[in-house]
Parts: sequence; C-alpha cells; structure tokens
Amino acid sequence: MIYPSFLKPGDTIGICAPSAGVGDKLESYDASLAVLKQQGYRIKETASVRNADQRSADAKTRGQEFTQLLKDPDVNMVLSAAGGDFLNEMIPYADFSVLKKHPKWIMGASDPTGLLYPATTIYDVASLYGMNAGSFDLGTKWDYIANALEVMKGKRMEEHSFPRHMAKAKFLVDTPAYDSDTQWQSEQDHFVAKGRCIGGCIDGLKDLIGTPYEDTKGFVERYKEDGQIFYFDNFALSAENFYRTLKQFRYAGWFEHTNAVLIGRVLFPSSETGMTYEEAARMALEGIPYVLEADIGHTIPCMIMINGAMLEVQYDHGHATLKFACKE
Repeated sequence: MIYPSFLKPGDTIGICAPSAGVGDKLESYDASLAVLKQQGYRIKETASVRNADQRSADAKTRGQEFTQLLKDPDVNMVLSAAGGDFLNEMIPYADFSVLKKHPKWIMGASDPTGLLYPATTIYDVASLYGMNAGSFDLGTKWDYIANALEVMKGKRMEEHSFPRHMAKAKFLVDTPAYDSDTQWQSEQDHFVAKGRCIGGCIDGLKDLIGTPYEDTKGFVERYKEDGQIFYFDNFALSAENFYRTLKQFRYAGWFEHTNAVLIGRVLFPSSETGMTYEEAARMALEGIPYVLEADIGHTIPCMIMINGAMLEVQYDHGHATLKFACKE
C-alpha cells in the first residue's frame, strides 16, 4: 500500500468537480476554502469547479481535469469540489495510471467514491473518504472539521464515536446543531476487529461492481493476511436495496476475508416492504461483525476514513474507537 505524503503548510490542494459543480453554493464553498487557506494551503481549481450544474462539464472534460491535477507536480492532494449523481460518466476518461508515477492523496465524499475506490483497489494508493472541498465551511470550532484537518496532516490516526450528531444533513437545515444522541448499534455487546479499511458511498459502489473501475477481489486477495474492514455510507438506498447490494457484494467475493462492516447513518431511510436496515444487515452479513449508525457519511459529525490503511475497531456497548495505521 502506497501512502502519499500528508499535507504541510505551503502545499497545494487541487480541486476538481468530477460530479456536480458548486456554482449554486458559492458562498459556503468559498467559506470552506477560507478554512483550508487558514491552514496554510494553496488552492488550484480546474475550470469547471464553479459551474452551476449537476454535471460541472461533459464527462470527457471532467475526466481530463481530474487527470490534469494528478499529473501536476505542484499539486499535493486532489480534492473533489462536491458530490452529485453523475461521476461514473467521467471515470472512463480519468487516467488513474498516473498514480504510479505521481501518487498523491485523493479525497472526497459521496459520489467521488468513484475516484477513491479505483485508486485504492486497483493501484494500491491510499485515499481519504469523508469531506469534499465545500465541506469545511462551518469552521474549526466544529470538532469533526478540526479532526479532518488533522487527518489531512497525518497527525490524527485515532477516532472516537461522537456523543451527539445532527439527524438531518447540513444542507437541509438553516442552523446546524447536534440534536440527537449517538449510539452505534450492533448485535454484539462488544468486539474487536482488524483489517484493511475500504469502502465509500454504497449508492455509488453498487454501480462499480464488475466494472474495470474496481478490483475488490484483487484487493481482498492481495491483503488477505490482513483481512478487511468495509465501511458503507448510505445516502438513500432503501432497506431492501441495501440488503440486495450487500448480498451482491458477497456474491462477488468482496467479503471473502472481511472481519467487520461499519455502516453509517442513512440520510434518507425508506422501505418498500417494511424491512428495517437492522434486518438487512443481519441477513446479508451473517457471520460478520457489524455496526449500524456509525459516524460515517452524509450527517455530521463524520469521521475521515483512510482507504487502504490498517484499521482496528474497538466496539463496546454503543461506543467505538477506530485506530488507523499506515502499514504497507
């Protein structure tokens, strides 16, 4: 596993928009950039970032702009501007092979899973899931933002479940506030599991199964001695779709050496038949320790997950500690 150099003051963050542009939320986006600049980072944006569209540009242009940042020797990290729905259109136009000569951190959340996942499962380059370029706007007074910035510097390798969270997504409320108690859920009272951390937004991961843009089976085989800990951020899959997707992962051999599965809070829960997410996880993940309601995903606070790193999960009666290690 290749770990790019963590950020230091004076480094340049390259921002592209592989999915949606940020033109309809420039005020919060610029506030987010101000937080990054306060850390001493330079910002380099590609041409399509500030477009106000669910597709920041045509697929080929988006792929070229992403590749441009990978090739740029002055760029130390590639950060996705925002999420969206149409990233998978641009993946064929992205040249991930550049990572062989220029390994650098790729960071994003939600739809940008489609960039992080091939980088780690195909090219063995670690990546960071949890924040987009527009996610830092609330500032460092918020614990999860301060934590994320420390991870980007390589100074934070341990996470603890948060005591409270906001039940709705930040973009759905006028005044963000932690309004709900947090309790990670598991069938087991306690467990400890270790393995290579891998995962992302399950809404996007399901569309990668069996494509040239994931090599999960190869990744699982290469690191079978370590095992894996998968994590899934569920934006809006119904309980039934979530269940079927987990089953498909299992049929595809993704869980061959899985030691635990972490499932984040669902932003838009739903069910067509009355099935619960607890039932879906229990039935699909039989024999694998798992937790639900983890601090991962579209609600805040959220943890930064280091794809490719070793991860030890210590779960005990609704609370958890995650310890990452950059092991080759």
